[in-house]
Amino acid sequence: MASPSLMPFVCLVLLCLKPFPATPVAADETLSAYEALQQYDFPVGIVPKSIVDYELDRSTGKFSANLNGSCRFPLLNSYQLNYQSTISGYISEDKLTQLKGVSVKVLFFWIDIIEVLRIGEALQFSVGITSASYPIENFLESPQCGCGFECNDELSKGIERDLLVSAS
Repeated sequence: MASPSLMPFVCLVLLCLKPFPATPVAADETLSAYEALQQYDFPVGIVPKSIVDYELDRSTGKFSANLNGSCRFPLLNSYQLNYQSTISGYISEDKLTQLKGVSVKVLFFWIDIIEVLRIGEALQFSVGITSASYPIENFLESPQCGCGFECNDELSKGIERDLLVSAS
């Protein structure tokens, strides 16, 4: 038996020998992707309602989220946003970086959004060479694929019906 003075050292060695997971841990079963976003000080409205699952490595901030297909909708009456079926990047408080899978249509071109920063009560979206800021109040609710933030029941039912018809 180890002497009492060596006991803390033995416990420390045993803890260090305990195996740690080598792969990212699956997302917390009790938190939705939207709740996880809020933990990093982001509003739920920066992603559409169609997220079905996600993974988040809390030690690095690396994440990926799966939508139930690609998703496109208008934003602020002047832009179109497109989310691929998988989006990924790194998240930390008030910062999303190295984003993949999100783009915005500017004039006739689709440009990747690579970073989103929360600066006070605004969100700054960066496409690399330039960025634009919008009040956070524009993103308090998640947009819906097809109609974005401008959905009403009849419109969203029509879009869902059109999507079902085109999928079959």
